Amino acid sequence: MHKIDLNLIEMTLDIMKYAIGRISATEHTIGKPKKESELKSLVGETITAKGIGGEYAFNLWKDHLATANVPVDHPRNLAFVPASPTKAAIMFDLVTSASSIHGAYWMEGAGGIFCENEAMKWIVSLTGMPEGSFGVFTSGGTAANLSAIVTAREHWRENPEYQREKGLIITSIGAHSSIKAMAKVADVDILLVDSEERLTGEDLKSQIQNLTVHERKRLFAVVATAGTTNAGIIDDLDDIATVCQQENLWFHVDAAYGGGALVADSVRHLFNGIEKADSVTIDPHKWMFSPYDCGAVIYKEPELAKNAHSQQGSYLDIFKDEGAHGFNPTDYQIQLTRRVRGLPLWFSLATHGTDRYKEAVERGIELAQIAGRMITAHPDLELVREPSLSCVLYRRKGWQPEDYTEWTYENHRKGFALVTPTKWKNGDTFETVSRFCFINPDTTERDIEMILESMV
Repeated sequence: MHKIDLNLIEMTLDIMKYAIGRISATEHTIGKPKKESELKSLVGETITAKGIGGEYAFNLWKDHLATANVPVDHPRNLAFVPASPTKAAIMFDLVTSASSIHGAYWMEGAGGIFCENEAMKWIVSLTGMPEGSFGVFTSGGTAANLSAIVTAREHWRENPEYQREKGLIITSIGAHSSIKAMAKVADVDILLVDSEERLTGEDLKSQIQNLTVHERKRLFAVVATAGTTNAGIIDDLDDIATVCQQENLWFHVDAAYGGGALVADSVRHLFNGIEKADSVTIDPHKWMFSPYDCGAVIYKEPELAKNAHSQQGSYLDIFKDEGAHGFNPTDYQIQLTRRVRGLPLWFSLATHGTDRYKEAVERGIELAQIAGRMITAHPDLELVREPSLSCVLYRRKGWQPEDYTEWTYENHRKGFALVTPTKWKNGDTFETVSRFCFINPDTTERDIEMILESMV
């Protein structure tokens, strides 16, 4: 299977040419999904006893399967939280895979882990967390949030009084869905605060005061959001941190989307208080221009995470011997096996420098402001709220929910753009509105104009 032959060399060259073409292209089409039955009819059986051959399989990918995907880096893909990995990061993702590095332990992956840690030092510096704070790269925000909350729960349960208690955490109704998913996996209850736009210290205090005695006993952590994925809202981190300190609660900040904006001078003050967090989640694959999948979790006291996550096993003991001393990423999050997913980020940072990152993030914020002005000036459109970070919520006057849905599908069918609707609480009801999220600095003002023109 691993024997080198001419066919393998030719296939390798074909794949490299494809990668070079994808990386160097200045324009991409927006693909669109096809039904499974349609894809099956196009490609037939691909997994067979004898194999179909690399060349044939690769042609199936290029001709039929690649076009059924929606690239997250298309400049008119403004849905969800898109991504825009740098060309340097994409290229080094190939190197990461080709290098076959097991990134769990320093003994096997010292060079790759060293590079990851260089990138992590920069991310930690953006938060302003105290000396000794450090983190590790994860598969994404869900794994990062879960790792942080499990750490918090295990630290809380060091008190024998709480060992038989089911933990409770508080967060806002605007928190990312991964917080609810993470709470299920960690087997902790979650209390959602229905706050006005953002969670404040007063909201948190009021919620704590309304808990029963037993609920207060079970409460061990608060999750604040630094950039909601729906609207870019940043909770009042400073005041929430103060309440957490007063109440002896673990303070976790989910900055999976918004954390990239820590580098932007124009909005950095909005994150004041994040430096007081016990743990922070940031996704470099969102607004730090890294390929999927690359999340990160940072701890004020990494030893607490190590106590919670370090795995034991006789065949693993050698990784912890004196001769293997170094940073072991697996000790600080839920996964044992891991690739060195921070390596492409390191190469991109080393290639471009942090100033370029700052410029690119500021451009996303600027695009949101530009879109806000265009919408305000348009007679058929109006802002739902002022743009926040790189998110813009707006409505088409007179439209019903089905109008937004059909408009999204029509633009997608044409291969023109992907902009999806969302829900926004308007009084006691939830209204369907449209939403932009700007990550890609290659998105132009003309792109925005064309999308808005398609609504009228």
